[in-house]
Amino acid sequence: MKRCKDRLNSLAISVMNQWPGVKLRVTEGWDEDGHHSEESLHYEGRAVDITTSDRDRNKYGLLARLAVEAGFDWVYYESKAHVHCSVKSEHSAAAKTGGCFPAGAQVRLESGARVALSAVRPGDRVLAMGEDGNPTFSDVLIFLDREPDSLRAFQVIETQDPPRRLALTPAHLLFTANNHTQPAAHFQATFASQVQPGQYVLVAGVPGLQPARVAAVSTHVALGAYAPLTRHGTLVVEDVVASCFAAVADHHLAQLAFWPLRLFHSLMWGSWTPGEGVHWYPQLLYRLGRLLLEEGSFHSLGMAGAGS
Repeated sequence: MKRCKDRLNSLAISVMNQWPGVKLRVTEGWDEDGHHSEESLHYEGRAVDITTSDRDRNKYGLLARLAVEAGFDWVYYESKAHVHCSVKSEHSAAAKTGGCFPAGAQVRLESGARVALSAVRPGDRVLAMGEDGNPTFSDVLIFLDREPDSLRAFQVIETQDPPRRLALTPAHLLFTANNHTQPAAHFQATFASQVQPGQYVLVAGVPGLQPARVAAVSTHVALGAYAPLTRHGTLVVEDVVASCFAAVADHHLAQLAFWPLRLFHSLMWGSWTPGEGVHWYPQLLYRLGRLLLEEGSFHSLGMAGAGS
């Protein structure tokens, strides 16, 4: 509850600085009347619904961004009347894995077309990286997370020679090396939040995959959260090679742990339609991993209160 209050105080100051004379308005906080679902964080004092005191809906977009900057783990437009915010709860059933790309991030299909992740469907074949470090096209099996209306804070990795720009959540994995002479297969999986300027990431080039030096790292708030799972466990987003996995530091362990899910969904393309939210399987794996693996194996934001 204290974390929520601290972030509200910070947000209230930001609102007054942004719009002099306007105050932060909390329409709902702690719920004692049972108006929300049983899993709602309103019952834990970890969620609030907010507007500005003038109720100007044109301000709500920036208000949501200010809420993310104030440290709320989960911010989204629950209705046209307010913005919903919540903070991390390790014991809540709302906990979800923390690895996604924004809705507009593009991937390359086997046909050569470039499409946004929001348009990708199970059965599509997208550009990825094979175990040998070479480019390949891999089947999209399911979405580990698919939330079109969520507002997320993304880590932005920008490269030069060639220039690329990838946004992904801080707990998501991509492949890095400290010098450009490393073979692609030897690049190490690294949390996006740990990538530093001067390191190298893998990008799609001509021919094949090539290293590109990281020139800048920043943060960005964008709408939508999409995390497809491919058969190879990798994919190329905005021409940058990334893992399909997040939260746990070991990409190869994650690929092994997801083997039953890959096998099951490879047989279900024709009868499975992507839903919204985080798939139950990665949530289960995270809980099991917390029992079996060392604490240092996980990203600190690996399981946010309701989002990555």
